[in-house]
Amino acid sequence: MGFSGFPDEALIFYEGLVADNSKSYWAANKELYDNAVKAPMLALMDELAPEFGTPHLFRPNRDVRFAKDKSPYKTHQGAYVQVGVDGVGYYVQLDAEGLYVAGGWWAGGDQILRFRDALDDDVAGGRLESALASLPPELAIGGDRLKTRPRGAPEDHPRLELLRHKSLHAGRRFEPELWLNTPEALDRVRVTWRSLTPLVDWLRIHLG
Repeated sequence: MGFSGFPDEALIFYEGLVADNSKSYWAANKELYDNAVKAPMLALMDELAPEFGTPHLFRPNRDVRFAKDKSPYKTHQGAYVQVGVDGVGYYVQLDAEGLYVAGGWWAGGDQILRFRDALDDDVAGGRLESALASLPPELAIGGDRLKTRPRGAPEDHPRLELLRHKSLHAGRRFEPELWLNTPEALDRVRVTWRSLTPLVDWLRIHLG
């Protein structure tokens, strides 16, 4: 079954979950989640897979083992396509506020060192700057960042602000409009992901 859009009931489901994040609410509305959220998201990702890669649908349950917030369910449905490297790829999310579409790098660990090494190279670092500069203005650049410069980085490093990143991604929020209920939602995600490809490709090459 092809993607035909996200119904209004999907947003209504999440509005209710925000107000009552409980197992009883989930049990009473499980069918609504399956039909209005999960099924359309799977159909969306199936449409995108031939161009971007095999998708992964995130579980709706939160991992609350070490969290102060013991709410059992995520108040959004996320889906992700990894591109060659752990933590690098494309992301889409549906919640009560609409659709969020992004791409980039969300992991850390040893990848941070590889990221900084690449930025120390004028050619590689310059290509990342160009990739970021080419992004449409509606895409907001984000990621975890150090409050100060990394240890050992000179104060006059030409890419000092980028060196502070421990993750790097860009995305945009689409507020609910009539097109969300139609196949146009697929086009919005596809066009946004395509615009993020230079950033994702740079991260795939240099963090692998």
